[in-house]
Amino acid sequence: MNQPTSKSNKILEHAPGVLSGLQRYGLAILSVLVALLGSVLLDYFQYHAGALLFFIAVTVTAWYAGVRAAMLALILSSLSSIYFFAEPRFTLWIGTVDIPPMLIFVGFTVLVAWFSTLQRRSETDLREALDKLKMESAEKAQRAGLLDLTHDSIFVRNMDDVITFWNRGAEELYGWKAQDAIGKSAHELLQTNFPMPIERIRAELVCGGRWDGEFEKTKADGTKVIVSSRWSLQRDGHGQPLSILATNNDITDHKLRERQIQALNTDLEKRTAELEATNKELEAFAYTVSHDLRAPVRHMLGFAELLQKDLGFDASEKARHFQSQITDSAKRMGLLIDDLLAFSRISRAENHTTEVNLNNLVQEALIELKGESGERDIVWNIGALPVCNGDRSMLRLVLVNLISNAVKFTSTRSQARIEIGCSDQNEDAFVMFVKDNGVGFDMRYEKKLFGVFQRLHSRDAFEGTGIGLATVQRIVNRHGGIVWAEADVDEGASFYFSLPKAIEA
Repeated sequence: MNQPTSKSNKILEHAPGVLSGLQRYGLAILSVLVALLGSVLLDYFQYHAGALLFFIAVTVTAWYAGVRAAMLALILSSLSSIYFFAEPRFTLWIGTVDIPPMLIFVGFTVLVAWFSTLQRRSETDLREALDKLKMESAEKAQRAGLLDLTHDSIFVRNMDDVITFWNRGAEELYGWKAQDAIGKSAHELLQTNFPMPIERIRAELVCGGRWDGEFEKTKADGTKVIVSSRWSLQRDGHGQPLSILATNNDITDHKLRERQIQALNTDLEKRTAELEATNKELEAFAYTVSHDLRAPVRHMLGFAELLQKDLGFDASEKARHFQSQITDSAKRMGLLIDDLLAFSRISRAENHTTEVNLNNLVQEALIELKGESGERDIVWNIGALPVCNGDRSMLRLVLVNLISNAVKFTSTRSQARIEIGCSDQNEDAFVMFVKDNGVGFDMRYEKKLFGVFQRLHSRDAFEGTGIGLATVQRIVNRHGGIVWAEADVDEGASFYFSLPKAIEA
């Protein structure tokens, strides 16, 4: 009996509205005093109701102040009853006749006090349970309100896939109101198309507690929607699966764009393959044609020279002119064929990547072009050039072509100036340049510069085949760089090309 009594007192001491400390024992004393005064007053009028009043005092004390205070009230009530009402009065002596009624009073009072305590404890437990339920309901309502604020589709279903919660985001995504969705089977309502067997998904969810994937679902209006779904498993206090919270985001447009991009990439790969095949055919054709044309052109040039010797000085001016035109055209055709062969070889040749000292390449290019510059007055300004990685023979051809162009297009200048250097503005690549003060060109036609056979000046003004810059661009591109030009008409031109600071072999 002591254990439940102490537990009851502990509950009563902390229950709202219950007296604590000395007030509980004060209530016991006050209740007994009131009962005593009432008993004395009723006894004066010959109404013997003292036992009932003392019983009420103990019961009230047990209800509001707990068992300990009730025991004090019981003791005080017993002593008061003996002292004031038992014969002889005003003494604490009790006779044998008074013992049975006294024991009955004490026993019945204790029993009623105990039941009062149990009732009080039950009410306290019930009140605490109701308060806890209200708090949990308020928390759930608050969480549900927060879930309604998000734009994500969120719903909860039990382990039988029956929907128990449906937020506003789910209403907006799927078109069903909460009252229409709650209580329905989620997979039947949404006609879910699973990417794998549902048993496998459930096994992964139970094992890991989470699962995510993509589903195709059906909205209320019958349209299909693809969602990115994340499932979280809730367990009860014993660790058993209780419910599943599913968060869904509409990715239909994203998946549509992915499919479009995939289709475009597939088409692009197909077109790229076709273009590569065409380019290879063209390169093979150009190589074959150029190679096969060299012999006829050599024959033409040889016969033209023999004709010149045969005609001698007796030929007419007109005949010598025709013979000169044939010779010049054959030589030009030979140069063109040589350039075409070199251009086609670049596409088929493999890169032999080594460390290349660009300063040395420039000096070699100047020696090779010494015949073109002749005795012209050219001011050369050559800066420090880096050591880079690349195919030495190809990069040498780039510098030869660019410097040759600078020499050629400054031929009309009395004082030609050509600058060769490297810019340090780019951290990822070396940027080399060749600048001149030649005739320049109109930047509106810049895109034509690097095309095969494209010329911005007439053949009469400046000779050339129109393949040199196309060769430069192809070589630089193969090295992972780019080439571009800047110019003004009659103000000179600047050609730039970049080479990455780390080139894969």
